[in-house]
Amino acid sequence: MTINFCSLLVASFVFCRALAAPAANAGALVEAGKFTEIYDPKIGEKEHWCVNDHTFIFGSDGQWHVFGITHTVPLNWYKDPGKNLLHATAKTLTQSPWHKESFAVSADWEKYGEWLLWAPHVIRHDGTYYMFVCVGNNSGHNYKIHLLTSKDLWHWERSTDNPLLIDGFDGRDPMVMRLGSEWVMYYTATSKPEGGNHIVASVTSKDLRRWSNRRVVFAHTREGTFGGPTESPFVVLRGQSYYLFACDGGTINVYLSKDPFRWDIKNQVGTIYAHASEIVRDQQGKWFISHAGWERGGLSLAPLVWHDGLDDADAGSP
Repeated sequence: MTINFCSLLVASFVFCRALAAPAANAGALVEAGKFTEIYDPKIGEKEHWCVNDHTFIFGSDGQWHVFGITHTVPLNWYKDPGKNLLHATAKTLTQSPWHKESFAVSADWEKYGEWLLWAPHVIRHDGTYYMFVCVGNNSGHNYKIHLLTSKDLWHWERSTDNPLLIDGFDGRDPMVMRLGSEWVMYYTATSKPEGGNHIVASVTSKDLRRWSNRRVVFAHTREGTFGGPTESPFVVLRGQSYYLFACDGGTINVYLSKDPFRWDIKNQVGTIYAHASEIVRDQQGKWFISHAGWERGGLSLAPLVWHDGLDDADAGSP
């Protein structure tokens, strides 16, 4: 099963090499400008390294931090399926290059059952940083979502509440945002534990540790197990509208809804050629979208342009 997994993994992301995004479809409500590389993980290394799913956070130390999947290229599942989370810092979001730091966290199979660490997402709440991360075992799937916390973005502690979540064939790629009086975690999964329709699901929490009220918020018509068209979900609120960004190989499809717990595939309002994208705003409120991938090396950013008639300065989150 592992060999098949590796073949699927490489095939899923071989399309993620291009840095310049083609023009958006006519009538799109959001599009990306030109991608520019801001971080090359192979700097200072004898081997070639890459970046995949990642997260941005501006720290109390006045620096930008990025954490993400990293490993050598080409992928060798037996050697390193993504056992270490990269960490890089910069004074400004668009600085190039970012400064490479030591690994943020490394998987510990013996102590925590962590064969790999994938797709971290970091938020700050009440002076504490919360990292939600996908943890895999040595059979290739059956992922769990774990929590680590930090006071400074440099030293991380595992939560005693782990695992927070286990869902579907591939419950992973968490993204967390505040909605009213509760927190919402969005993640990719499948409709059944053995596979099925690729979905984006959500759970809610009052304390960022105990999660419940699972809902399917988006269901794609495509069926399968690993990968699929609902990876790396990211939700943005602008005005009264919620935009869902979902990764499908080398494409980010964007869907619109007035309800943060229901999107329909018919309401697609944008197509961006990128992979494992995060949406981020700098200190001046400018919007950006990122791009990375298993086989393409570094991490890139492009301006994110909205055509929804809203003033960016007053248009929601993140």
